[in-house]
Amino acid sequence: MTGIRISVQTLPHFEGLSLPRYMSEHAAGMDICAAVADEVVILPGERALIPTGIAIALPEGFEAQIRPRSGLALKHGVTLVNAPGTIDADYRGEIGVLLINHGNDPFVVARGSRVAQMVIAPVCRVAWSESGSLETTTRGDGGFGHTDES
Repeated sequence: MTGIRISVQTLPHFEGLSLPRYMSEHAAGMDICAAVADEVVILPGERALIPTGIAIALPEGFEAQIRPRSGLALKHGVTLVNAPGTIDADYRGEIGVLLINHGNDPFVVARGSRVAQMVIAPVCRVAWSESGSLETTTRGDGGFGHTDES
C-alpha cells in the first residue's frame, strides 16, 4: 500500500516513547502514546489534556484526525471530548489528546499509555454556491431520529 511521508518532530519529553504506529496490518489508525512525566489520574466526570510529545507537518490537502480508542471506551468509559479532534495541515504545535472519563472509577494515564488513534485523511475544500432553494429529496428536512419506527 502506498502512503505519504509526514515529517514528525519529537519534543524533549517524548524521549523513550514510540512514534504513532499501526497495531495491525490493515489498521486505519495509528495508536498515539501519552508523553506524561508522571501518572495523570482522571476522576469520573473530569477531563485532562494529555501531551504526546510530537508535532507533525502534514502536506497541504491532508488532516490528522485524533480519535478515541474503542478499548478505552468499552473497558473504562474513557473517550475524547472532541471526537474526532482535527489537526490541520498548517498546525505545527504539539499534538494533545483531550480525554474525558465517563466511567465510574478513576482512570490512570501512565507514560507510554496508548490514549488515542491518529488517522491521516485527505481534505476536500468547499466553494459555496448560495441558492434560494434546494433540490427536494425523499428525506427532506427529516433530522434526528427521523428513521426510527417507534
